[in-house]
Formats: sequence, structure tokens, C-alpha cells
Amino acid sequence: MSIKVLVVGGGGREHAIVEALLRDGAEVYSVMKNLNPGIARGAKALRLLSETDVPQVVEFAVQCGAELAVVGPEAPLEAGLSDQLVKRGIGCVGPSQAAARLETSKRFARRLMRKHGVPGNIEFDTFRDLETARTFVNDFPGQLVVKPEGLTGGKGVKVEGEHLQGKNEVLDYVKEVLDKRIGGAGVVLEERLVGEEFTLQAFCDGRDVMGMPLVQDHKRAYEGDVGPNTGGMGSYSDADHLLPFLGNEDKDTAEDIMRRAVLALREEGTPYRGILYGQFMLTRDGPKVIEFNARFGDPEAMNVLTLLENGFLGLCQAMAEGRLGPPVPFQPQATVCKYVVPAGYGTKPQAGTPINVDEGAIVKAGATVYYAAVDEREGKVYTTTSRSLGVVGVAETIERAEEVCEAGLAHVKGDVFVRHDIGRGELLRRRVEHMRQVRG
Repeated sequence: MSIKVLVVGGGGREHAIVEALLRDGAEVYSVMKNLNPGIARGAKALRLLSETDVPQVVEFAVQCGAELAVVGPEAPLEAGLSDQLVKRGIGCVGPSQAAARLETSKRFARRLMRKHGVPGNIEFDTFRDLETARTFVNDFPGQLVVKPEGLTGGKGVKVEGEHLQGKNEVLDYVKEVLDKRIGGAGVVLEERLVGEEFTLQAFCDGRDVMGMPLVQDHKRAYEGDVGPNTGGMGSYSDADHLLPFLGNEDKDTAEDIMRRAVLALREEGTPYRGILYGQFMLTRDGPKVIEFNARFGDPEAMNVLTLLENGFLGLCQAMAEGRLGPPVPFQPQATVCKYVVPAGYGTKPQAGTPINVDEGAIVKAGATVYYAAVDEREGKVYTTTSRSLGVVGVAETIERAEEVCEAGLAHVKGDVFVRHDIGRGELLRRRVEHMRQVRG
């Protein structure tokens, strides 16, 4: 008898989750705010509603007879969805509201790391008023990163020397965050790190973590790493599950940092069960934590779940029950994921324009397509203001996976654009050379 699983969320990440569950024979039910055609096709039943409407989501889960839930986005976790599902006897892949503060409050995360001596922390302080922040900014010897304390959809962070030129602009943005309450009531100021960013995602059962293949995301909208920050334009992973500029020792260090963070939460009485995402900067002194997220990354979920032939459902059950078992093998292949986004994405995205997706031709090209923030109406797919769909290529090398991805992208038409340089040799070589310079 198949297990009934509720998947919350309607993006590319959630489509990848649904496909991984279906490969294991799960009976999937869906809650999402937009009609994602890929998820809708795989779901036994679905409900279109706000993912943070906790009572209605829980009611739908109970009506469906769901035995397990997988929560994709962070906002429902902040709203306490996991807690309420567990109260109704539904196991949840997604931390409690208290444990999710590892993502939903940057203030909490940094202070937890400092209190418990979790390695990988950096110089920081948190502020609720401008004048005390002004003193810190003016006295800080290096460049700073300004982060709203709470959730901003990955778009609230600004970096001195990139987005902000000098201390006056730093203070102007601190004032804007505080005055407009962007991401909550406070702001976190952190030292700017120099190095290469990477993502380590892990399965967590409240006691331990099990790492997945490393991924590098690309936040900047345009080729050459320029333009506004976005939710992520695409990402790649390597066949050895490391990255071209990073080895086993660095991965082990990052995984140990995440393990120590999970242990710290357990000691605080809020065990963490679900997917934990560590965004790291590989610096001259090793991996440092940029931030934690309380769920799969998007697009990084599409990279790693495409490599998981089976076993995801069992891992989800194990996380919800607090008993991770032996590792599940990911294919020893490289991946490249590129997002198709609406024209103007990053500044003024154009919603409501049609996209023609030839799924059969994409599959024939050897690629996989995951629908994201689109709407399907009368059999046609339309853009919203966010990312439209991800195309993933899988092959024995990053360069070959990139070619497969591009072959798939050729069959997507519309008023859309793609950051084509992701996964290409020139960009990879630049990453390796940059890390060589950083490490001397």
C-alpha cells in the first residue's frame, strides 16, 4: 500500500520533491498558491491556497489521510505548520517553528552558534536601532554585509563594496531596513567574507546530519556575475559530489559545522528534523557560515534530487521519525541547472506572458524540466513575477551536463531569459583561480 504524502509549495524545488517521491511509489497530495502543471500532473489531489494558511493546510492534510508531509518553502515553517501537522499525527519533513529560527531569525542563528561554540561563525552584531548600529559601522575595520533579521525571499542582503559603496550607504540601508521593517524588526551586521560560496544540504533527524552532493548557486541575474541578486539563476554539482575549487576536507568541515548546529538546537530543547541547508563561504581559513536555511535550496534541490534514483521517501520517513539510517547513494554524475525566468526578472519581471514548453523534446535531448512559479490556465503555461522553470542536465562532467541542459533549453520559447554561462568552462576556471588566489 502506497504512503500518502502531502507536499507543500508550488515551485521548482517542490516539483523536484514530488518527482522524487513518485519514483518511490508515494501517493502525493499538493498544496500550492499557483497551479504548477508538473506538480498537478503527479498529485492525486491538490488545493490552491496560501501555504501559510496553517489551519486550511492541516485540514486538507487530514482530509487526504496524509501520513507524512514535506514542507518546501520557509514561510509555512515560520508560521508553525510543522508543529500543527505533528499535533494531528502527521509526520513532517520540516522543523518546528522554534527550530526553523535557524533560518527565520538570523539573529537567533548567529547567537546560537556563538553560545554553543559552533565553528564557522564570523564577526557580527545585531541591532534594533540606528544609533547603536552607527557606532558599530563606523568602528568596524573591514567591509560589512547588511542582513534583515528575518525572511526576505533571499533578496534583502546587501554587501559593502558591491551593492553599497562606503559606510554612509551601509548606514542608509540599515536605516531603510529598520524604518520599513524589512524582514522584521532588526538588522544583522556581519563581516564581509572573501572566497567562493557553496551549498551543503543535509538530511537531519534531530540528532545527526547526512550530507548531500555539494552545489554552487548563482545569485546574480546576469552573465559574468553582475546585476541584481535573485532567488538563484541556476546551479551546478560535480560527479565526485565536491566542487572544482573544493576538496573532501572542506566538505567534512562544513558537514561538521552543520552537525554541531543541530546538536546545539537539541541542547536548547528544539530538535531539528528535516532538510538543513548550509550556505558557506570557502575562505582562506576554511568554510564559514553565511547562513542556514530550514529547507532544500531552490534551485539546488533540483541538482541533488535528480541524482537520487530512489530512497527519498524512506529518508523522509526516517527524518520525521528521528531515525536516519544508512546513506542513500546519489548517482556519481555532474548536474547543471539553469532557470528560465520572465523578462525583466531581478528588476521589473513581466507576468502573464505565455511560455511554450516542449517537454517531449526536452526529455529527448536528455534533460529534465521542473516547473516553478508559473500558472497553468486552459492548458497553457504563463509567467508570474518569479522564476518560471528549471532545466537540468546530467552527465559525467559539468561541461557535458551543461551541454545537455542547453539542448533542453532550446525547446523552451517565450518572453523569457536564461543565464547561459552557468556551468561553462570559463566560469568554472574563474572560480578555481579565484580560490587559488584567496588561499595564496
